[in-house]
Amino acid sequence: MQLNLQTVLSRQMNSNRTVIVTSKQGDIDGDGTKDNVFLTANKTPDSPFWNNISLVIQNGRTNQYEQVPMKNNAGYNPTLFLGDFTGNEGDDILVVIDTGGSGGSIYAYVFSYLNGQLMTIFNSDSFNESFQYDVNYENQYKVKVNSSYLKERYILDLTYKDQEYLSEIYNKDGILKAPIEGWVNPISGLYPVDYNRDGIYELEAYQRIAGRYNADSLGFVQTVLKWNGKAFAPDRQNVAIFGKEILDIE
Repeated sequence: MQLNLQTVLSRQMNSNRTVIVTSKQGDIDGDGTKDNVFLTANKTPDSPFWNNISLVIQNGRTNQYEQVPMKNNAGYNPTLFLGDFTGNEGDDILVVIDTGGSGGSIYAYVFSYLNGQLMTIFNSDSFNESFQYDVNYENQYKVKVNSSYLKERYILDLTYKDQEYLSEIYNKDGILKAPIEGWVNPISGLYPVDYNRDGIYELEAYQRIAGRYNADSLGFVQTVLKWNGKAFAPDRQNVAIFGKEILDIE
């Protein structure tokens, strides 16, 4: 939708004025001219919460404005990153918004000009639907994490946990007192990283592994996504665990 910036900023929601939250410059459509990219939103009074977050692009050659809606358009700390994820010689747009939920999850989108049109090439909802896991406590202080999408298994060692934690779950022989299932939270971090130093960014996604309850963090699933010409596909995945303080040097 083409419009002018005054129209964008004059829209009202709950009597709160629409403002520019953040802005950046980059060549979005690959025509060699810098474009202006904005995130606009309505600020909630006396709160860091933003409503009606919108992506607005001003074409540097025509000065025309395009407003891009997002399905999940409310949250905290909306941010912009411009960089080439697709290798199409233009800057793609990464938008990340904190949901404010207890799991620290985010809404995230990547937009790119493909075949002359601005397309959504990544969204966090689709990622969360695809990357599903089974988390089960095992005997001998282990947790098994199965990645359904990639058909991979990770084994976590719980011996770094304190004795009180372990004694609630296991008997003195390391046998589970009762079955326990954990889970993997929705995506909580999405970071652009140029691993190959070739000017094209990959995406590194973080999902937190929870044990008996959400605050019982066991580690993070880290998935590196790479553009394959049609979509972001997993390049590799691993699990990062928390360390234990070394009290005695052996």
